[in-house]
Amino acid sequence: MSKFNSEKLFTEYRDGVTASRPIIPRKYTLTHSDYTGELFLTIGTEIAWEQVNPDMRDEVIGEWKAKGNCLHYNVFLYIDQGEHDLNTATTRNEIFRRELPLALTAIQYGDRALFDCYSELNHAPIIVYFLSNYPQFARRENWGSFSLYSNKQ
Repeated sequence: MSKFNSEKLFTEYRDGVTASRPIIPRKYTLTHSDYTGELFLTIGTEIAWEQVNPDMRDEVIGEWKAKGNCLHYNVFLYIDQGEHDLNTATTRNEIFRRELPLALTAIQYGDRALFDCYSELNHAPIIVYFLSNYPQFARRENWGSFSLYSNKQ
């Protein structure tokens, strides 16, 4: 896994979302540059689809959801969208699994004002959806909570 560098993270709030409001709807689009190592986090009421490279589909999409009085964070990863074969899907699955802790750290750090205002979000479950046409990769997994990925600096 790459090491998180807060100086290479750029956060943008959109659609009336502020650093502390609202929690729902609040959607996250995390993309990156392979060349510079920079991370780009867009937080809004909608996913920032224009930030997504349709040929790569290596973004991390997330959103807060409520079930009763409990909040949880959903993550969506596209393992083999497009024309990917099994070998490519295998490699992409490995990369997403290796780099997801970095992505979760970046999301929490990039939206740290929200986590500071609502400390209970640090303990909300993170549910990851690995989206794939291959059954061996199509999974729903619990990845703990943001407290596991904290990067207090």
